[in-house]
Amino acid sequence: MTVLEALAVLAAGLAAGTINTVVGSGTLVTFPVLLAVGYPPVTANVSNGIGLVPGSVSGAWGYRAELRGQGRRAVRLGAMSVTGGVLGAVALLTLPDDAFGAIVPVFIAIALVAVVLQPRISAAVAARRPADRRDPDGGPAVRAGVLLGGVYGGYFGAAQGILLLAVLGPALPDDLQRVNALKNVLAGLVNGVSGLIFCFAADVAWDAALLIAMGSAAGGQLGARYGRRLSPGALRGLIVAVGVAAIAQLVL
Repeated sequence: MTVLEALAVLAAGLAAGTINTVVGSGTLVTFPVLLAVGYPPVTANVSNGIGLVPGSVSGAWGYRAELRGQGRRAVRLGAMSVTGGVLGAVALLTLPDDAFGAIVPVFIAIALVAVVLQPRISAAVAARRPADRRDPDGGPAVRAGVLLGGVYGGYFGAAQGILLLAVLGPALPDDLQRVNALKNVLAGLVNGVSGLIFCFAADVAWDAALLIAMGSAAGGQLGARYGRRLSPGALRGLIVAVGVAAIAQLVL
């Protein structure tokens, strides 16, 4: 890797850490850069996953104020994320590289529709279920959705954050910023457990992973500092913009 290539990977890690903390889809920045500097797709994928772990930790720390009072929820849903991340990592190591390629854009599109409609969906859910009976963890459907999101994230990870926001946003009795904070924790768990598996069972480009790790850790702080100041409407708009860009990059 040349100096210019290393700087490009570092910058991509910074951008990905920022985007992942605020929304998700940072992989759509780092993955193409790793391919462009010459890494094979699977090596780029696993190296990227490992490199983004510090960014997830950094972003979750930046959102620690919004995480207060969500410990029990994070533990219960985190167990689903860890399980899904293991399954997704195993799938990446055993299935053809393009196994999910055809349906990833569909997943992202469904997630974006759910995010756009989140206020109406939340109102409908609240109207049909008394507030004192609402499951603070979202119920079995949310846990299943988080599990599937973990499988997806362990396999590839692009737009994992958008998918989690689409699952969590309509069901949890919290504002979008607190949901986004929880999303950072869950995505970090998926990246962490899948990255651990990749360390022992996959071909990792450690130089690229280290550069992405340094960049994403700094980006996590940037995303937390500025992303947490966005209004729910602005954050939702940013989610849609990033999601549309993700679909375009995957399809074209």
